[in-house]
Amino acid sequence: MEKLYPVFLLTAANVFLCLAWYWHLKINDKPIFIIILISWGIAFIEYCIQVPANRIGYRYYTVGQLKVMQEVITMVVFAFFSVFYMKEKLTLDFLFAGICLVGAVFFMFRHAF
Repeated sequence: MEKLYPVFLLTAANVFLCLAWYWHLKINDKPIFIIILISWGIAFIEYCIQVPANRIGYRYYTVGQLKVMQEVITMVVFAFFSVFYMKEKLTLDFLFAGICLVGAVFFMFRHAF
């Protein structure tokens, strides 16, 4: 079960990552330095989750596996964020990017099984 902790933590961290990077795109009435400070605060929370995720994950996975895992999680979280917060359409480009990520997962984990 502990082997799954990094997946859960990376998912939570990526929610904050997405927020830190993109939440402000719908806000145009605030000065940029305020937006930056808020984004840094959100990113701080992300790092507080990301660092333990990687430290725990490194017990079970290689650095490359952790990175590919993080990228897959990022793409999934970003797809939800794009659709539900930014109100953008999910296009075939997300599917094609996902297929490429499946290939990356295959190559990074093929010797693990």
